[in-house]
Amino acid sequence: MGCAGSTQSQAEGPVKKIRKPKPWKHTQPITKAELVKMREEFWDTAPHYGGTKEIWDALRAAAEADISLAQTIVDSAGVIVQNNDLTTCYDERGAKYDLPKYVLSEPTNLVEES
Repeated sequence: MGCAGSTQSQAEGPVKKIRKPKPWKHTQPITKAELVKMREEFWDTAPHYGGTKEIWDALRAAAEADISLAQTIVDSAGVIVQNNDLTTCYDERGAKYDLPKYVLSEPTNLVEES
């Protein structure tokens, strides 16, 4: 296994390259429909935890996009990525945005609906 070198072109320091969260397991097996419902509930209530609607909207778009587009979205929105799987981010004013893994990727115990 080779090790890829990282390049940093931004003058303001290293930019975290975002990636999907590591594989994770929900507390019990869930269906795609249940996962979608959990995600909808999170995004509906997230702006009430503080921060700005614009950043929440950008984070939702990034969470639902493929990884290269997600990088572009967070960069253009001015999101400061603390954890490169997007679970913890900040905006330029220092407001914190915590994203649960279930809005970022599917659990390993996702079950087919019968």
